[in-house]
Amino acid sequence: MARTDSGLALIQLHIAQNAFVKALGMTLTIHDEGVVSYALTVTPSHLATPGFVHGGVLTTLLDATMGAGALTLVADEGQVVSTIEMQTNFIASGKINNQLIATSKVVRKGKKVIFMQAEVRNEQDHLIAIANGSFYPFAAQTAGYLLTN
Repeated sequence: MARTDSGLALIQLHIAQNAFVKALGMTLTIHDEGVVSYALTVTPSHLATPGFVHGGVLTTLLDATMGAGALTLVADEGQVVSTIEMQTNFIASGKINNQLIATSKVVRKGKKVIFMQAEVRNEQDHLIAIANGSFYPFAAQTAGYLLTN
C-alpha cells in the first residue's frame, strides 16, 4: 500500500473517480501492498442468463482487482496503471445474490511491467474464476488525475 500522503491521495482519487466499478456496485478493500479485494453482490443487472453472472462482470471484477493491486505498488511515484493484457479462466458460475470477492496478488513488479494474479470466490469460498494480467505504470497526470503536492 502507498506509504506517502500523495500516494494515498492518488489511491483515494482512483477509488472516488472509478465510475465503472461504481456502476457495477463493486467495493474496494486494500489489505496490503499489492493485495486488494473488490466485492460485488450479484443482482439481476449482472446476469447473462436468468441464473448466471455475465462473464464480462467477472472479467471486470478480476481486472479491477489486479489493477488496484498494481496501483498500490506505484501510487507513491505519482503513477497509475493500465492493463496491457489479461487471461481469464472461468471455473464455476456466479449466481444471483452471490457475494463475490476478488483478491489480487503480485507475481512480479518489474521496472516497466507489473504482473498480477487474482481470483474470484463466492461466500462459500468456492472458486469462480482466476486471472493473470500485466499492467503498465505511467504518470497519473496522463490519465487525467490532478495531483496537488
